[in-house]
Amino acid sequence: MPSTIQEVPLHIVTIGERTLPRILFLHGFLGSGGDWLPVARELCNDFCCVMVDLPGHGKAGFREAPPSDGFFEQTVDALAELLRLSASSPSYLVGYSMGGRLALALLLRHPELFTKAIIVSASPGLRTNKEQSDRQVHDDRIARKIERNFEGFIEAWYDQPLFATLKHHPIFKDVESERKINDPRNLALALRVLGTGRQRSQWEALQHNRVPIRFFVGEKDERYVEIGHQMVKLCPGSDLEIFPHCGHTLQLENKELFLDRLRFFFNQQEEKQL
Repeated sequence: MPSTIQEVPLHIVTIGERTLPRILFLHGFLGSGGDWLPVARELCNDFCCVMVDLPGHGKAGFREAPPSDGFFEQTVDALAELLRLSASSPSYLVGYSMGGRLALALLLRHPELFTKAIIVSASPGLRTNKEQSDRQVHDDRIARKIERNFEGFIEAWYDQPLFATLKHHPIFKDVESERKINDPRNLALALRVLGTGRQRSQWEALQHNRVPIRFFVGEKDERYVEIGHQMVKLCPGSDLEIFPHCGHTLQLENKELFLDRLRFFFNQQEEKQL
């Protein structure tokens, strides 16, 4: 189901009966909604799993270059509008990395749409204008690398320390192959308009949260462990869960534990409603 609400390209795949409690899944940079299929197949008897291809990824390619200023917020509002059009009750929310940044912004901007949220390996953005502008320069440099030598970029991307545990996981070759299917032009555009430097900081907004949140991070992903601790201190109704022996892609590296912790957290809410 393609959508261009507010000129934002999105593509949605749903698994599970639409009458079941709904989970909206948002993927990370280089990924697609299909990244969540292994998780959704385990959950679809109990939840309606809605997996989104975010702009520039999967089947949600850009028809033209979008404006860089404000597109992150446009994407957040487009996701909210999609939920309002398709869901009659609050949903659960799961977002990873780039999708986690979008999910957190979506939750804080449209809290009435959600019952609970899991934010995986993500941050509320950068705190200062200087950090944001520096990151924009950095991301534009990365975008040019994607356009010039995509396979070389993929290799360098997964050489980053936060992916060290994934690179030694049996699933890595499959993940790497899936990433190479992407369109480099679309990914470069996505980085320029959805990168961390292009979103407004959500650090101040955390104090206004009123939806239960779990921040999931991998033990080996030290930067995001620290960010997780900082977020929990500022964000009411939140907790941090650290996955042992995992890095940035904990939902891939230990899918069983991820599913166990997701079910436990989301089913707590179902019990309270009885």
